[in-house]
Amino acid sequence: MKARILAPENRKWWTLGAVAFGLFMIMLDNTIVNVALPSIQSDLGIGISELEWVFNGYALTFGVLMLTGGKLADMLGRRRIFIVGLLIFTVASLFCGLATSAGWLIGARVVQGAGSALMNPATLSIVTATFPPRQRGMAIGIWAGVAAMALAIGPLAGGIITQHLGWNWIFFINVPVGILAIIVTRLVVDESRDTSADQRLDLPGLLSSGIGLFALTYGLIEANDFGWTSARILALFAVAVIALAAFVLLELHQRSPMLDLSLFKNGTFAGANSVMLLVGLAMFGVFFYNSLFIQNVLGYSAVQTGATFLPMTILIILVAPVAGKYSDQVGSRWLMGGGMVLLAGSLFIFSRLDASSDFWDILPGLLVGGLGMAIVMTPTTSAAMGSVPIDKAGVGSAVLNSGRQVGGALGIAVMGAIVAEAVTAVPGTPESAAQFVTGYQHALTVAALIALAGAVLSVVTVRKYRHAEPALEGA
Repeated sequence: MKARILAPENRKWWTLGAVAFGLFMIMLDNTIVNVALPSIQSDLGIGISELEWVFNGYALTFGVLMLTGGKLADMLGRRRIFIVGLLIFTVASLFCGLATSAGWLIGARVVQGAGSALMNPATLSIVTATFPPRQRGMAIGIWAGVAAMALAIGPLAGGIITQHLGWNWIFFINVPVGILAIIVTRLVVDESRDTSADQRLDLPGLLSSGIGLFALTYGLIEANDFGWTSARILALFAVAVIALAAFVLLELHQRSPMLDLSLFKNGTFAGANSVMLLVGLAMFGVFFYNSLFIQNVLGYSAVQTGATFLPMTILIILVAPVAGKYSDQVGSRWLMGGGMVLLAGSLFIFSRLDASSDFWDILPGLLVGGLGMAIVMTPTTSAAMGSVPIDKAGVGSAVLNSGRQVGGALGIAVMGAIVAEAVTAVPGTPESAAQFVTGYQHALTVAALIALAGAVLSVVTVRKYRHAEPALEGA
């Protein structure tokens, strides 16, 4: 019976299930925290900028270290790095739940992000290495559908757990799930790696990219407190420009760069990654600020806020795998463009909400956004991964997911800056709430324009492209 269950034809689906299980955990943590933010803020007594770092500490570390995670997965073995990441993520989740201060929670979230950065690129590279080209689009569609579903279901799960158990349990629940995922991965996932000779870590690239992205995000988040023209903020932006420019120069001249910039000579790879960054930039801030708006302005409970996102969740679950299969037949280009237009429409609908809105005003934006997310995420992933050599699947996956996470962190920071610019009244007053709505509307309008830019970019750059399949050596 065991031999039949783990036969090669079945084993690949067990492998997909195992890595999708781990992927669900790490993507859930991008949005499950959002609904708990008011409870965390009240319990720990923290301000809005510290609250942003509860999200960005995770998202930014996740994005910055993901390229290193992809490189390590290709070098040392994708299953091995996936399990190490799972272990780090699980332990960090325990410490998040035990946090009694903002600094403790943010620090544990940073470590959580490091674990996720090891896990995430390994999941997609394992899928790419396991499935043949004829089934890869469907497998990637399921992978992307799980990621999108986790992002969408996070608010509901966070609301239920926060209201009935407390915000700490959104982290505690990861501990038994993580242990189970480690056991299952050991049993069903085969090891694979990049067998090319020249393999080493790019520490200068890691440091320069990390410093640049941290300085940029920190400057955007703190600019309204210190002033956009203050010496501190200008210095941070200068450090960001210098460090990111140094990163590009280093990667162009390193023998084994963390980010192989030659991959971007392929227009489809460059376009798909740019679109994924814009998806993060436009949408992550929406999940963050929609949760605050629905609870703090409309007065919904945590569970009601989470349930509000359910229509979007259902659409993503139903449509994402179909979009993946369809992208194999017709290509990703027009699916991505159409999906980004839908996302822009969803964001514009949200930007019209105000203090008098109700669920029926929110619903159209959720339906349009759910359809758009499902249509965009899967074909974008398929386009990017289909345009890189399979032996570079770990790095290709890392670039794609890093773009989404870094875009998300920057999206929170940019939209936070727009909201904060509008709020000048004392927090907790009616004037402050009204100003928050104004800032929220402006931020969502900007996000809609970003999504439209992504639609144009999709159509201009993405083409149907597949690399030849070299033999991969299993470990």
